[in-house]
Amino acid sequence: MKEKLSIGGQAVIEGVMMRSPFFIATAVRKPSGEIVYKRTKISKKRSNLEKLPFIRGAVMLFDALTTGIKELTFSANQSEDKEEEQISQKEAVLTTIFSLGLGIALFVVIPSIIGSLLFQNDKVHANLVEAILRLLFFVLYIWLISFSKEVKRVYQYHGAEHKSIYAYEKGLELTPANAKQFTTLHPRCGTSFLLIVMLIAIIVFSTLDFIFPTPVTIVGKLSLKVGLRVLLMPLIAGISYEIQRYSAKHLDNIFVKILAMPGLWLQKITTKEPDMKQLEVAIVAIKASLGEIIENATEIDK
Repeated sequence: MKEKLSIGGQAVIEGVMMRSPFFIATAVRKPSGEIVYKRTKISKKRSNLEKLPFIRGAVMLFDALTTGIKELTFSANQSEDKEEEQISQKEAVLTTIFSLGLGIALFVVIPSIIGSLLFQNDKVHANLVEAILRLLFFVLYIWLISFSKEVKRVYQYHGAEHKSIYAYEKGLELTPANAKQFTTLHPRCGTSFLLIVMLIAIIVFSTLDFIFPTPVTIVGKLSLKVGLRVLLMPLIAGISYEIQRYSAKHLDNIFVKILAMPGLWLQKITTKEPDMKQLEVAIVAIKASLGEIIENATEIDK
């Protein structure tokens, strides 16, 4: 049996992006019903940083972010009927920066400030409140946005992405019917990764508060606490990447399986059951990422 390549992806607007070791491919269904895709060859040159454990996670996360901006821009423009409504790369970058800033404020800064203000002289309870608020804000956020019609469509394509990857990993013919039978939950999902980031952040931040000397003033305390949390996010991402990488390869271990369960439960919010047309788009994306010839979609060179 031919060895299977490692393939990952993400849902985009009215489509799916897939990444193999050779190509990044994004397939989108246009308002007319036609499926279009673009395929980008991945350079074989790798930075030395991408090979270093605990560093490569942050590097790959940055790479995934920049790639995601490009593919989201492509999908947004292809899913629009009107030329004047298309967005530029600059607009996409600014939107992403704003979203990242909002995410850091909501999931890192605000929980830290609330915990510190409620328990100014009690580090244990301050960190406990911060941890609870961080997880609560995160789960509430992804649950609340799931009620949006547009986000629900993205969650359906997210489910289609996982199902088509399962079909490929099982060695089945890549068809919507074969992909349909699988679950929408996948252990290598980005949702699981974000939850791991949250949990690792709790451990790292709580430890730091007992290592660094506590400033006298409340302003000093908050500045040190928030500053350290923002600066150490790349390290936390690196640690989280290694944990997810290990757990995805050892799911036969009962302990690892238990640790992976919260991330899979969370995917019950971020993935929805796709229809056959959405699965068809995901199949086009995965075939394009494998360099295969595609007959039911049009390639766009842009």
